[in-house]
Amino acid sequence: MGQPTGRMAAQSHLSPDGSVSLATGRLRDSYGRQITDLRVSITDRCNYKCVYCRTGQKGAQYAELSAADYLRLIRIFLSLGIEKVRLTGGEPLLRRDLPEIVASIRVMRTETGHAPEVAVTTNGHLLEDLAVPLKQAGLSRVTVSMDAVDPETFERITRIAGSFEAVGRGIEAAQRAGLDPVKINCVLLRGFNDDQVEAFAGFARKHQVVVRFIEFMPLEEDRLWTPQMVVPLTEIVQRIGNVYPLIPLPETVAGETARRYGFADGIGEIGIIAPVTQAFCGACSRVRLTSDGKIRTCLFSHREHDLAMLTRQGASDDELRSAILNAIRTKEERHHIGEPGFLKPSRSMVHIGG
Repeated sequence: MGQPTGRMAAQSHLSPDGSVSLATGRLRDSYGRQITDLRVSITDRCNYKCVYCRTGQKGAQYAELSAADYLRLIRIFLSLGIEKVRLTGGEPLLRRDLPEIVASIRVMRTETGHAPEVAVTTNGHLLEDLAVPLKQAGLSRVTVSMDAVDPETFERITRIAGSFEAVGRGIEAAQRAGLDPVKINCVLLRGFNDDQVEAFAGFARKHQVVVRFIEFMPLEEDRLWTPQMVVPLTEIVQRIGNVYPLIPLPETVAGETARRYGFADGIGEIGIIAPVTQAFCGACSRVRLTSDGKIRTCLFSHREHDLAMLTRQGASDDELRSAILNAIRTKEERHHIGEPGFLKPSRSMVHIGG
C-alpha cells in the first residue's frame, strides 16, 4: 500500500477542557478521496439463505443497535460531509421501525444544509406492504436484490419457496409508489445463474427497471469463491450486445460504482459493478457502519473501528467525530482480490452490510 498523499478536510483540535472539537469541512481519506456515501446495516438478520451469501444453517448470533443509536451516528456522519445514506442488512425490511428510521434521517441536514438522500437495499420479499410507507417516509430510492428471472433458479438460490413471486410483487409495488427508478441487483455466479444474463436484459426493458450485474466477490459464509466463478464485465457486455446492442453511458456522479450502458434503441439501461476485474477503488467514496456499530472503511478490511462501544462508554458527539476521522484516515488504498496472499475478511457480506 502506498503512502498517504491527501489530508482530512475536517480538522480536530483540543478545546480548553481537553475535549475534541472539529471545524466544519468535508470528510476525506488519506488518499484525497472525498467520502460522501454511508452504508448502514441496520440488522444482520435475513429471511433468505442465498447460496452465495449464507450457509443456510441456523444458530447464528445477530446484532443490531437501537434506532436511536443508528440515528445519532448517522447525524454525526452527516455533519462530516456524508450526503447519501443507504440502509442495508441483512434484510432491512425486517426492522419494523424502518419507516420511522427513514423519516428521521430525512429531516436531518448534511454539512452543507441539505436533506440527505436515503436509499434502501432489500431482497424485496416484504416490499409489497412497505413500499408506500417507505415512500411516504421520504425514501429516495430502492434497490432490490434479485438473482434470476426464472422462478426455479431464483428459489434454488434463495432456498425459500415462493420467493420469486413475492419479490415480483414487491417490485411492482415500489413502482406504483413512485420509487423511481427501481434498481435490480443481480450477483452472477458461474454455474449457478450465469444463464440469466440475456433474460435479465429483456426483463429490464419490459419492466422499466435498471438491472445492475455484480461480479461475485469473496464475501460469502461458505467460502466457496474462486476466480473461475466470476462472470466478468467484458463477457456480460458482449453477451447482451449480441441480443440488444448497447452504448456506453456517462457517469451520473463522480466515482459511480456501476459502468452504465443504454440499449441502442433507447429502451432501458443496465449497469455492471465489476469490483473483481475492473476495480473502482481509486474513486471510492464509501464507508460502512455494521449492524453492531463498527466502521468498516472497505468491504475487505481486516480491521474495524467500534463506535458502539464508545457510545456505551458515554462518548460525546465530538469524541465520536474524532473516532470517525481517525477511522477514515486508515481507509485502504484498494482491495487485493486475486492477488497472491489475499485474505478474505473475517466477516461475510451479510454481517458487513450490503
